[in-house]
Amino acid sequence: MRQVIIYPGEDGYWVAECPSLPGCISQGKTKEEAIRNIREAINEYIIALEEDGLPVPEERFEVLTVIV
Repeated sequence: MRQVIIYPGEDGYWVAECPSLPGCISQGKTKEEAIRNIREAINEYIIALEEDGLPVPEERFEVLTVIV
């Protein structure tokens, strides 16, 4: 299980990123597509780490909303 941040990009696409996996970012025309794409990106990212014999980073982020 991984935390994912999703937000509208400047180009009209939705951006999805997984902070616990540096550089694991995807996008989609809709939120649903972005979520499908980041799910696939996370899976492929972890497979690549395991194939290279590298450790898979643990999920260690908390999500907070700060009112300013």
